[in-house]
Amino acid sequence: MRIGTTAAAALAAVSLLATSASGQETIKIGVNEPVTGIFASAGQYIVNGAKIAADEINGKGGVLGKQIELVIEDNKSTPTDAADAAEKLMVRDKVPVMMGAYTSTQTLAVLPKLMEYSVPLLVETASSSKVTTQGNPWVFRISPTLAVEAEGFTKEAVKRKIKKVNFLLTTNDFGIDGAKQFREQLSRAGIEIGAEERMDAAAQDLSAQLSTIKASDADALVVFSYAEQIALVLRQAYTIGLKQTIIAPGGSTQPDLLIELAGSAAEGSYYDAFLNPWTPDATQNPDVIKALITEWKKRDLKFAGLGEGFRGYDGIQAIAEAIRLAGKAEPEAIRDAFWKIKAHGAGSDIQFVKDGPAGSESGQNHPQVYFVQIKDGKVISAD
Repeated sequence: MRIGTTAAAALAAVSLLATSASGQETIKIGVNEPVTGIFASAGQYIVNGAKIAADEINGKGGVLGKQIELVIEDNKSTPTDAADAAEKLMVRDKVPVMMGAYTSTQTLAVLPKLMEYSVPLLVETASSSKVTTQGNPWVFRISPTLAVEAEGFTKEAVKRKIKKVNFLLTTNDFGIDGAKQFREQLSRAGIEIGAEERMDAAAQDLSAQLSTIKASDADALVVFSYAEQIALVLRQAYTIGLKQTIIAPGGSTQPDLLIELAGSAAEGSYYDAFLNPWTPDATQNPDVIKALITEWKKRDLKFAGLGEGFRGYDGIQAIAEAIRLAGKAEPEAIRDAFWKIKAHGAGSDIQFVKDGPAGSESGQNHPQVYFVQIKDGKVISAD
């Protein structure tokens, strides 16, 4: 049987990955994150968290008698560069496993590469339902889906007697899928859907969208974006006198950073978080999160960045546990081992269940989600 040039090259690359990964002095882990671009702040915190995890693991002797080595590739906050970064890590650096790629849009761009080269990806942040429902058995996500967030927020909305909700969302997979999931669950709970306005992730002037939203008689506004843009929304909403309660899902909102960036304009706003550094004794693994906080402070990193940094920390810890259970640093063995892990993360415990089409399921974790509010300039529990 003849094999085409492209197929032969892909098969050769996969074979090379398996053989060279096991023979290296260190065990390489690819890290595909936005170190530059509009998501650089979050990406850098995730990388710092990953480095803390790697140093901790290596300080205890590494994995399978070898030190782990993070190979960090900047995906420049774009889907094209995320796909390119993944290919470089798999082909050039021959990593047997990767973590990435922050946003849902960037992560979705990477998924075909996993199928092409047969290398597993630990997804630390992306929340679009599409990430784990496309029949890609090389994907394992530790962050919750937008559907899970929507369910939690709907319960809070009912509890707070919210009657009508507006939406302001970025025009990417996170924003579009998020609004869809929230609309469906809020509607089922009898909550009316009001205005829906969209914005580019790089937009600075949101006056037109906020003016339309202000004209609506809704009592809440759900915003899908990243921390820096949410701070712009808060400040501009405050300036025009918007009285609707602002709610921001996604777990990447970094409420401490919003207090810093938006000041009094952030007062009264609500968020969900997948890490609880404010009251660590109330978490599943207080010793783990306390140790991370101590090391984070020792490295003079911003406390506000922990909400992103823990993703990198938990991601690398989960990968290291999968390699340990696999007994070898080979892609297929690591993929199979992901189904067996029971790791104690800083965010919460990590264990994967099947999600997606039968026979080609992805792995999905179900972490704890915390509902918090900014009140009197501090982050408090709103559960």
